[in-house]
Amino acid sequence: MTDNDYSFGTRNEPPVDQDNRADYRLTARARAILELESGLPEETGAEERDLVCGIRDISASGLCLTADEPLSLGALLPASVFLGNHAQPFGLMVEVIWCRPNESSFLVGARIIESDETAYVEWVEAVASAMAQD
Repeated sequence: MTDNDYSFGTRNEPPVDQDNRADYRLTARARAILELESGLPEETGAEERDLVCGIRDISASGLCLTADEPLSLGALLPASVFLGNHAQPFGLMVEVIWCRPNESSFLVGARIIESDETAYVEWVEAVASAMAQD
């Protein structure tokens, strides 16, 4: 990771009532792929639908995403997060906390759900490492 990959805060902070993360946030050049629909493993040709999102900022507990379509509040979605110089994406589970229009896209606040079947611990360690370098 380089100093250019992350910085504290964002230029246009969402109103306090819409962004409740207590953690420091880092602005990151990164992207996330959300799995909106997945086919059943036993079905051949089952339709899968992914949404590629930009990442506005990150913290150990959440993400602020830019998406081309609105997401349902409370939705639990598998996510692959591609971050900085990490060769492999972080496989995470996120919950949509808020979603609002922003110019021609949508800003989405997503909370990272701690789960044994995800890279949650690795994610927290990567964010902590990035903050230590800032």
